Amino acid sequence: MSAKAQTYTEAVGRRKTATARVRIEAAKNASMTVNGMTAEDYFPLHAMIKTAYAPMQVLGSTYTVSAKVRGGGHKAQAEAIRMGLSRAIAEIVPEQRKDLKVLGYLKRDPRAKERKKFGLKAARRAPQWSKR
Repeated sequence: MSAKAQTYTEAVGRRKTATARVRIEAAKNASMTVNGMTAEDYFPLHAMIKTAYAPMQVLGSTYTVSAKVRGGGHKAQAEAIRMGLSRAIAEIVPEQRKDLKVLGYLKRDPRAKERKKFGLKAARRAPQWSKR
């Protein structure tokens, strides 16, 4: 059984409840596929497309990106892709890791939705109080 040479680099990025598995390959021009669709078709806003492409824009590198993303909303998914893409680029070109780190693309954003507590309507929202 012959083993195929691995031509891509894979990394995982997370944000809130969104998880992205990102694969990148060297290419002449940058392109991105998210869940089988182009990034332009998948994301509803141009700002989210810019967020996903940010590591390539900053470093001036071009890769063919394929991402499978689940959970969260579109914004969290775009940020998860950005993190996965940054991790994959840092794996291929270790010299660019410092630039990505300074921009904060390699740091996992720990903020997430706070859980609802019993006796309250939301995480901190108490039921309306009436004096009489």
